[in-house]
Parts: sequence; C-alpha cells; structure tokens
Amino acid sequence: MKSQALTSLSKTIIQRYSSSELKNILVDTLTIFWGEWLDLRARIAQIAATGLISPLIYIFAFGLGLGSTIDRSIEPSAGENYLQFILPGMVALSSMTISFGGTTFSICGDRLFTQTFEELLLLPVHPLALHLGKMLAGILRGVMTAASVILVAILFTGKIGSFLNPLFLSLLILNCAVFAGLGVIVGLKVKSLESVGLYNNFLIVPMSFLGGTFFDPSNLPGLLKVVVYCLPLTYTSIGLRAAAYLPLSQFPWYSIPILLIFAIALAWLGAYQFSHQQE
Repeated sequence: MKSQALTSLSKTIIQRYSSSELKNILVDTLTIFWGEWLDLRARIAQIAATGLISPLIYIFAFGLGLGSTIDRSIEPSAGENYLQFILPGMVALSSMTISFGGTTFSICGDRLFTQTFEELLLLPVHPLALHLGKMLAGILRGVMTAASVILVAILFTGKIGSFLNPLFLSLLILNCAVFAGLGVIVGLKVKSLESVGLYNNFLIVPMSFLGGTFFDPSNLPGLLKVVVYCLPLTYTSIGLRAAAYLPLSQFPWYSIPILLIFAIALAWLGAYQFSHQQE
C-alpha cells in the first residue's frame, strides 16, 4: 500500500509538470543550491565539527560508560555490543540536528538580519526550486557532519564496510532531506530566533531520545511504540542499524519509502509556503 501510494504521488507530480517545467525547476534548484554552496564552502571544517560534540558525548557516556553495564545483562539486537548498537543512531542524530538547525538558522539569518530574503522571493524561480535548493544545502550540511561521526564510528569498530555502503549512505541522505525540508518550513514560519529554540526544544530534542537512537523501538509497550514509530528519525535509526550490521534479508525496506514520503510531503509544504511567503 505504501509503495502504491508513493507511485501514485510520483505520477501526479510528473503529470502536473511538463518536461520543460521540470527542466527549469532542476536548473533553478541547482542555481539556488550554488548560491548556498558559495557560502558553505568557506566553513566546511566548522560545519563538519559543529554536530560532532553531542554524539561524542553520547558515545562516551552511553556507549562506553553505560554500555559496559548493559552488555552484561542484555545482547543488542544489532551489533556486537551496545557501543556498536548506538553508533548508527549517532549518525542519524547528528545528521538530523545539523540538517534542521543549519537550514533553519540560514533562512532566519536571511529573513531577520541581513534582510536579503526579499530579494530571493523576487527572483523568477519556481517555489519548488527555492525549497529544493535550500533543502540540498541542508542535506550537504548534514552529510558533512555525519561524515565526522562515521569516521569516529569506523575508528571505534574498524568496520569500514558497515558505515560506507550504498544502503547506509542512501538512508543518511534521505534523513538529511527530511529534516532539511522541515528546517526550511520552520525557517519560513518563525518570527524570531527564540521561536527557533522552541521548535528545537519541543521537536528535535525529544526526537533525539525517542527516535530509536539508544534503544530498539520494537521492545517498547504498545502506546509508546505508536508514538515512536510516528517519528521519521525512528525509521532512519533502525534502517542505518540494519544496513550496518544485519544481512539484507533482515533490512526494514519499509523505512525507505516512509522517509521518501516524508521528504516529498515536506517539499510540497515548503513550495506552498514559498509561494505564499510575505516579508
């Protein structure tokens, strides 16, 4: 049913836009992304290191500290020990945080401080291209930060193939797309930086702990399990964990179309918001 819904949604989008319109949207998307890249390229090291601190703290506190106690009592559902179990979750966590936060603050800075956002809205660019260009920049931010965490994970485990395989990287990019898309929408809506903090405290921080990064969601009681499986980060965490440690026969393939549906829905909302944005 989910794959059929995704196929139907894709056909609707293709029918709505002619080939020439799709080509123009692609060109405009790359143009917006290039403008973002010109700003990002001077801060690559800073961006890569920004989201590394929290995952490192969690790795040392939970993986090495609490993990030794947990390993004596239970066997993790994936990985050889609890440290290995949480490492894919740390990749998901870091990519979520920076994709969302970096995109949100970038748009807020343009809207509230530099006052350059009005110029962007005046460009003869399709609203969907505006969203996708900003989202691609958010994906790049998230991937650069996640690369730092992946390097740490490889150093701790020595398993290069577990963290550098096509399935793992595809899920990582999808996760970045979801939260960069969410960051675009929040960045367009908020009226101050304090509002960004509210979204972060009531949305991103709870998801960091409830999104399956530190535990196996399948072991939760019924009602809490329903809540946890409503969070997109949950599907990233369990998908990355399976891609890193489990055989393909045990991979939760449903996680890919679910994340893709989240990303497409947020792209539609973002394009709608851009088309109605007034500064």
